Amino acid sequence: MADLSKYRNIGIFAHVDAGKTTTTERILKLTGTIHKTGEVHDGESTTDFMEQEAERGITIQSAAVSCFWKDHRFNVIDTPGHVDFTVEVYRSLKVLDGGIGVFCGSGGVEPQSETNWRYANDSEVARIIFVNKLDRMGADFYRVVKQTKDVLAANPLVMVLPIGIEDDFVGVVDLLTRQAYVWDETGLPENYSIQDVPADMVDKVEEYREMLVETAVEQDDDLMEAYMEGEEPSIEDIKRCIRKGTRTMDFFPTYCGSAFKNKGMQLVLDAVVDYLPSPTEVDPQPLTDEEGEPTGKFAIVSAEETFKALAFKIMDDRFGALTFVRIYSGTLNKGDTIMNAATGKTERVGRMVEMQADERKELTSAQAGDIIAIVGMKTNVQTGHTLCDPKNPIILEAMVFPNPVISISVKPKDKGSTEKMGIAIGKMVAEDPTFRVETDEDSGETILSGMGELHLDIKVDILKRTYGVDLVVGEPQVAYRETITKPVEDSYTHKKQSGGSGQFGKIDYRIKPGEPGTGFVFKSTVVGGNVPKEFFPAIEKGFAGMMDNGVLAGFPVLDVEIELYDGGFHAVDSSAVAFELAARGAFRQSIPKAGAQLLEPIMAVDVFTPEDHVGDVIGDLNRRRGMIAGQEAGATGVRIKADVPLSEMFGYIGSLRTMTSGRGQFSMEFKHYLPCPNSVSEVVIAKVKEEKAAAKK
Repeated sequence: MADLSKYRNIGIFAHVDAGKTTTTERILKLTGTIHKTGEVHDGESTTDFMEQEAERGITIQSAAVSCFWKDHRFNVIDTPGHVDFTVEVYRSLKVLDGGIGVFCGSGGVEPQSETNWRYANDSEVARIIFVNKLDRMGADFYRVVKQTKDVLAANPLVMVLPIGIEDDFVGVVDLLTRQAYVWDETGLPENYSIQDVPADMVDKVEEYREMLVETAVEQDDDLMEAYMEGEEPSIEDIKRCIRKGTRTMDFFPTYCGSAFKNKGMQLVLDAVVDYLPSPTEVDPQPLTDEEGEPTGKFAIVSAEETFKALAFKIMDDRFGALTFVRIYSGTLNKGDTIMNAATGKTERVGRMVEMQADERKELTSAQAGDIIAIVGMKTNVQTGHTLCDPKNPIILEAMVFPNPVISISVKPKDKGSTEKMGIAIGKMVAEDPTFRVETDEDSGETILSGMGELHLDIKVDILKRTYGVDLVVGEPQVAYRETITKPVEDSYTHKKQSGGSGQFGKIDYRIKPGEPGTGFVFKSTVVGGNVPKEFFPAIEKGFAGMMDNGVLAGFPVLDVEIELYDGGFHAVDSSAVAFELAARGAFRQSIPKAGAQLLEPIMAVDVFTPEDHVGDVIGDLNRRRGMIAGQEAGATGVRIKADVPLSEMFGYIGSLRTMTSGRGQFSMEFKHYLPCPNSVSEVVIAKVKEEKAAAKK
C-alpha cells in the first residue's frame, strides 16, 4: 500500500488569465511528467485538450494529472477561471485537500478569484498563494499581498521576496533560509544558483522574516514563550508551525515568481510538500442520510476502512464515459462490485485508469486518497453520487450546485437532427450539473439553461462540432400565467337536439379568485337532486381541462375556485359528456367577466457587488422593476437581495459586469407569480396574437 502521508491532492485555481494552466505545465515539466512544455497561447498545453479550449486560450473543464516531486505524489487538478464555469472549480475543491491560489502580479486579486476563494473557504481547503507573472509590466508583489488582505479578507504569510521586478525579475529570496535563488538567462527551470541576499535587500528580508516567525510561533505556546524571551526557533520548528497554521487556514504561505519564465516554481512545489495537508490530515468528509442531513459519522481516510468514494465529474470522450472519483476510504480493485448509493444499484468495475489530462494509464487497484477515473459505468452515475461497498451502504455529503441563470431556445436546422440533438444534449447534461434542458410545454421549444452567455455559447459550439448538430438559437421566452380578479355568479345551459337522443346539461356556478398557489379548486354544494352526483366528476373534468388555456393569450390559468350550487338535468338527454361540454362553455363565458389578468414570474435575485458600485446596481435593479428586499455588507463587498420580473433579467449578467468592472456576480431562482402591469401585459398579449395569426397563414 502507498504511504498516504506522501500524497498531495491539490487544485490550481484563479481568475481568468492569471496563469493557472501555465503553472500546471511547469509543475509537470519540473516533475518530469512531460518532456516538452506546451504553451497556452500556442494552444498546446497538456490540460487544455478540448478544441474550444485550445482555440480560445481558456480552460473550460477541469483536468486531472498526476506527478511526483521529492517522492511525494501530486494529483493536480487545473480548473477554469471563467465565472461561467465555476461549477468546475466548485466540484474540484470538493475532492481536494489543498490548493494553490494563483494571482496575476499586475492584475492582482480579480473578481473571479474572489468567487473561487469564497468557494475554497466554504469547502475549507488549505491553500498557498502564488503571485505569478512578476516579469510583466506593472507587476507589484507587495500590492497583490495587500489586496489579498483587503479584498479576500485573507491572511497572507509572505515566505519569499522577489529580486527585481518586471524585466529585471531574476529570482526570489527564501526568508526562512535567508538564501537568494537566482535564475540565469537561459529560461530553463533547473538553471539557478543559490546566492547571498542582495545587499540592498538585507533590511527588508529581516523585517519580513521577523513578521513570518512571529506569525508562525503563535501556533505553539511553548515556542512563543521562548521566542518572547529572545530564543530563535529552529527552521524545523517554524515549518511545523506554518504547516499547522496552513492546515487550519489561519494564514496562507505566499510565494511569487513567473511560471512562464520558469522562475520560482521549485519553492512552490517544496511548499506543497512542506505545508499542504495529506489526505489523512484533512477533516474527514461527513456522511449523511437519504435526505442529506448529517448523521454525525465521517468517512475516515484510510485504506483499512470499507470503500467510500465520491463521483465528482462525468466526462464522455473517445473511449467511452469516464467517471472521475475521489476515493476517501478503503481500496478498489479491478473486478470489485460497488454500489451507487443514490440509485441503490450495483455494478462490477471493469476498467480503472489514472488520468494524465486526456492520456490514460490502466490501473488494477487504487486506494484511499487516490483520484482516478472508472471507464464505462452503467448505473447512471451523476456528479455528487456516492459509490460504496454494497455490504456497507453510506452516503457522502452531496454537492450543491447553483441554479442556471440564463436560458435560450434552440431547434435543429434540419428536421432529421432532432433525435441526434436529444442524445447529445443528454450526454452533456450528465457531464455538467449547471447545464439544464427542458421542453417548454407552452411553446414546444427546447430550452437550454446555463450559468452565462459564454457557457451556453460553448455548449452550442460543442453540439455543432463534437456531435454534428447545427442549431437555430432563438430568443428565450418567459412563461406567463393568467388568473382572475373578481367573483362571478353565472349559469350555462348546454343543449343539442338533432333527432334521436339529444344532449342536455344546465349548471349554476360561482367562480372566484383562489388563494395564491392553490391552482384549481372545484367543489359542489348542490342540494336536492337537480344535478345527479354521478355527473360531478364530468363537470370538474370540463372546467379543469380549460385551465391550460387562458382567454387572454392562451397561457395556463392559476388559482381559480369554482363552486357548483345548482343546475338542471333531463332524464333521457343528460349524460356525462353533456355536462362536461356545459362546463367548458361556462368557462369560456365567465372567465372574461371575472377580470382576467396576466401574471409574470418573479425571481429572487441575489447580487454580489463591491461597495463602490452599490448605488449603480440598486439603480439598475429599480429600472428593471425590481423591489429591493435588503442588503448586507460582507468582508469583500455587499450582497443585495431583490425580487425582479424574469422578463427584465435577460442579458443582466452583461450589464452587471459592465457596471462593476467585472467584479459583480448574481444568482437567481423562481420565487412566485405576480400580476403584470397593464403596459407589459398589453405588449405580451399583442405579441401572442401576432404569432398566432402568423402561424395560421
